[in-house]
Amino acid sequence: MSPTTLPTGLEHGHVTFLGAGPGDPGLLTLRAVEALSKADVLVAEHDVLDVIRTHARQGVSVVPMDAVSSSDPLPGTGTPQLTVVDGTSKTTAVPPVRDAAHLVMEAARSGRRVVRAVSGDPGLDTYAGEEMLACAAAGVPFEVVPGVAAAVGVPAYAGVPLRDAQGADVRFVDARTASDRCWTEVGASDGTVVVSTTLDSVAAAAGELVSAGRKPDTPLTVTVAGTTTRQRTWTATLGTIAQTLKQAKVLPSPDGGRPVIAVVGERSAAAQRDQLSWFESKPLFGWKVLVPRTKEQAASLSDQLRSYGAVPHEVPTIAVEPPRTPQQMERAVKGLVTGRYEWIAFTSVNAVKAVREKFEEYGLDARAFAGIKVAAVGEQTAKALVAFGVKPDLVPSGEQSAAGLLEDWPPYDPVFDPIDRVFLPRADIATETLVAGLIELGWEVDDVTAYRTVRASPPPAETREAIKGGGFDAVLFTSSSTVRNLVGIAGKPHNVTVIACIGPATAKTAEEHGLRVDVMAPEPSVHKLAEALADFGLKRRAAALENGDPVTRPSERRPGARRRRTTT
Repeated sequence: MSPTTLPTGLEHGHVTFLGAGPGDPGLLTLRAVEALSKADVLVAEHDVLDVIRTHARQGVSVVPMDAVSSSDPLPGTGTPQLTVVDGTSKTTAVPPVRDAAHLVMEAARSGRRVVRAVSGDPGLDTYAGEEMLACAAAGVPFEVVPGVAAAVGVPAYAGVPLRDAQGADVRFVDARTASDRCWTEVGASDGTVVVSTTLDSVAAAAGELVSAGRKPDTPLTVTVAGTTTRQRTWTATLGTIAQTLKQAKVLPSPDGGRPVIAVVGERSAAAQRDQLSWFESKPLFGWKVLVPRTKEQAASLSDQLRSYGAVPHEVPTIAVEPPRTPQQMERAVKGLVTGRYEWIAFTSVNAVKAVREKFEEYGLDARAFAGIKVAAVGEQTAKALVAFGVKPDLVPSGEQSAAGLLEDWPPYDPVFDPIDRVFLPRADIATETLVAGLIELGWEVDDVTAYRTVRASPPPAETREAIKGGGFDAVLFTSSSTVRNLVGIAGKPHNVTVIACIGPATAKTAEEHGLRVDVMAPEPSVHKLAEALADFGLKRRAAALENGDPVTRPSERRPGARRRRTTT
């Protein structure tokens, strides 16, 4: 059954009340991902949409909740409705609604599947009961997909277990709605208290607990932006938290109303947080790392950087265009089909893409590779071939480069090799290393320009300003061309930015452009480069802790960075 075809009788569609968790998209449950993949309409606040959008199917309608009032009717033009179709978007309008419940009901009409997503958990962090009752009253079927509650997920990411081996009592308080009786009850207990409040109200909540009987020296932790790479945690006591936040220069500030989770109690392990803080102690935690590659090229590298706590930002420095004279490529593809070649060697994802597009133009598929040996350089190139339906016969056992491929390439043997020719589809600027090496091994090579690489268009002005102004903590250069092209289209990175290069040649080019090289990969691999950067970050963090200095990111050293950091 497709998501848009519901059983007969469901005249008012179906609503899923879904918990999106406290901020980390990785905390979405499998059930949540399944529901999102089948949704026709998403209803959520903007920050929640950022978490769930990537799991929605193409063509889903997105209705932002931020502008919806709980009492006043919206303007006659209706609530903006963003419809995403094939990766693009357009804005239309839906009939005016008075509140969230009516918005959900409106979206559920005509038999559509609606996902009403909320931050955290629908039953603990957000009161969705009224919307559920509206659905029940109207006979609209609904279900609830629980999410990781902020009061549970944020302390876990802050390294603050809520219970000890003795099973301490845990109580949850929303300071924004707590009554005097509530404060009196939690103040009289000796269990752990998890307080949902705002940054500028933490001290007031601490005062309520002290007034209710808690000792001023009771430990507590306060975490803002929990489970995201903007997370920050302060450790203090009920009596010192106001001074701690003042010394940290986070108050007063325009963003003092940001939600926070405070954990209070002798048994909350706040005193052991320096040992249990697994998330904020990641080697590149919060680092904004510039990756001069396309999203497709940088997929696995960006995932690796995220595992170190970094925030990767992909900026393509090259664009790929067809060859100026396509006849050579056309002859080579026809020769591939007619048995002209013994081998075909792919050295990039773009080469795979170029051959695949030419195949599709001629109505061919992966079966045309039957009887031909296929070589590939690099993990992503091999994956692109597998996605095409071709399993490479040869990949370098060591260094993932042309030199590494030559190390494993067999010499031509007229007894075992009926054909002595290799098809090598490559970029117009490719080096001659592979061609020369294959000829030396006795092979004839058709070195064919499958695509041209040209300098990409400049990134948005905001990105260019961040590059030149020190907004990035590090940049990974994976080739000399990425250095030249990035400087050409966006300018030279600021001197506080950590420069990491994949090898000596790339490092030399960076230095020629006036850059100080801080990190170099031990071997020419993008993943080894990321590892080297993480090791650099780990040592930098350890040195700061040893000297008693605060752990900061490189970008926080630039002029004015402290002022901007405390007001965003």
